[in-house]
Amino acid sequence: MPDVVITNTSPIFYLHRLGLLWVLEKLYKKIVVPQAVILELEEGKLQGEDIPNLAEYPWILTQQVKSAQHLKLVADLGPGESEVLALALQNPNSLVILDEKIARSIAELAGLNFTGTIGVILKAKNQGYISSVTEVIEQLFSIGFRISDKMKEHILILSGESPSCAYLNR
Repeated sequence: MPDVVITNTSPIFYLHRLGLLWVLEKLYKKIVVPQAVILELEEGKLQGEDIPNLAEYPWILTQQVKSAQHLKLVADLGPGESEVLALALQNPNSLVILDEKIARSIAELAGLNFTGTIGVILKAKNQGYISSVTEVIEQLFSIGFRISDKMKEHILILSGESPSCAYLNR
């Protein structure tokens, strides 16, 4: 188990919208977010998005980033991703939860342990917290999350569910 689990904005957003934010506590006990993630969530709330009030979740903690300067050199990396990756570099035995492709590529290049919203959902299924990955993925797509059909099929195979579900052929 990692010493620290650090998450970006999108996993919090999507898991909250699915009513599954609680699985983060069940799976990891405590979650750390940098200030930039808090600011991104607040910005979403101001734009009318359904955003959780992190103050209501005592197991979600804020940690300051010592320096994210070198990550700002990557033009397509947002402030949340930059600070999440910087925190991961500050905490060697950490797990990072992020969905954005470029951030995941940087995490991989840096040798960081990472997963995403789908990885959290698969782990929740494997540990018995949810019963159907298929249903959760259908809900996830209905709120704007996107992955390829090939990835959907792979996820369902990993979950032990049939990849020939009707929604794959839409």
